[in-house]
Amino acid sequence: MQSCSFFNSDEEEREPVARAYDRYLYADELAQNIPNSLSDEDSTIMAHSLIKNWIEKQILVYQAESNLPGEKKNVEKKLEEYRSDLLIYTYQNELLSQKLDTTVTEAEIKAYYQNNKKNFQLKDYIVKVYYVKVDTNAPRVDELKSNILADDTESLRKVEDYCYQFAHNFYLDENKWLYLDDILKEIPVEDYNREKFLRKNKIFELEHGQYKHILRVLDYRMKDSTSPLSLEHDKIKSIILNQRKVEFVKNLKNDLFAEAERKNNFEIY
Repeated sequence: MQSCSFFNSDEEEREPVARAYDRYLYADELAQNIPNSLSDEDSTIMAHSLIKNWIEKQILVYQAESNLPGEKKNVEKKLEEYRSDLLIYTYQNELLSQKLDTTVTEAEIKAYYQNNKKNFQLKDYIVKVYYVKVDTNAPRVDELKSNILADDTESLRKVEDYCYQFAHNFYLDENKWLYLDDILKEIPVEDYNREKFLRKNKIFELEHGQYKHILRVLDYRMKDSTSPLSLEHDKIKSIILNQRKVEFVKNLKNDLFAEAERKNNFEIY
């Protein structure tokens, strides 16, 4: 095969490009799977690959048909069930994309959270923190700690400026909940009681090797307590949307059944 120019053949009869047993692959079938944008060289390479894959598949099909017992070769029923399920799935998704209201308000999310708090129990400790990792010989560390402990915007700005200049790692998002274990992976604390650690340490400082770790715990929640809404927000939104989808599909089935019954489109004997 020198090139794929035969894809545009004007011959009336279809041109075979490969055979496996009594089955043929034709040029027009092959051409459908090769982008027109490819060069002759690239299309030829791709054609050879597609032909090889087709032959391998036909060999496997032939062997399966030759060696499987009759009842295991009868796949028509399974194919029809699969086709029906796929059509239904595609149809439902098309209707969902057209008609489902995907707007979930903050009021809805808050209401769901309030009514289902028992379902939002923390499986681990979570915290809001400021965390800074610097060299042990970094300058003005006492000033850094003082600013970390302050609660005004200007002090936090100074901490950020300092971190961009001297910190190896830092985290200063006071609004986001983090899992305590994820934070402590950054700090080489070997043996600790998590609950005691949280209750005791407003600011925690540890020097290890060439680094100094400074951690301020802004807020925390204990394991097995109620998870905060902000941590569950996206999960609740997904739950509400999924409930709408389930209800939509249920109503769709009921409406279509009622309409078909009204039009005498089915009978039960």
